[in-house]
Amino acid sequence: MLNKSVLLETSFFIRLLNPSDPLARQAEGYFRYFQQEQYPMLISTVSIAEFCVLGALDQLPLKNLRVLPFNVVHAVRAGEFAAAVFASKGRNLLLNRNIIPNDTKLFAQADSEASIGYYLTSDSESGKVHTLLRQTGQNPRFQFVDLKTPHTEVFGTLGF
Repeated sequence: MLNKSVLLETSFFIRLLNPSDPLARQAEGYFRYFQQEQYPMLISTVSIAEFCVLGALDQLPLKNLRVLPFNVVHAVRAGEFAAAVFASKGRNLLLNRNIIPNDTKLFAQADSEASIGYYLTSDSESGKVHTLLRQTGQNPRFQFVDLKTPHTEVFGTLGF
């Protein structure tokens, strides 16, 4: 049986490609684990755009990734997610959150693609958006994975 794929968010690549970042080893651990266990790794065109603000496309490990274009199905689901998030914004769960549109787009992609089982990011704040979507009945179909949690804990491996 083929493993579910994982959508890797922009912050994952920023950590992976900066050896001095405190989460670089965590990112490397996930990347190696996904390669060894043959989890298809995806990067969204949304994340590529975000990465290219300060980085270059040729810095990304594209030979190990599948590029996921943002399409109409994703756009419709992103609108549904954004409506739920914006309607709930008054609950003070999303303090100082001004990047919701890209989080919402990426979540919509992960939710709309049946092959995606995991969404990996180092942006812990986006976890609040994921929780809020669950609380509003949107129920994203993917597991939110925070890079701060070791892959050995998330996937129940020994890490040898």
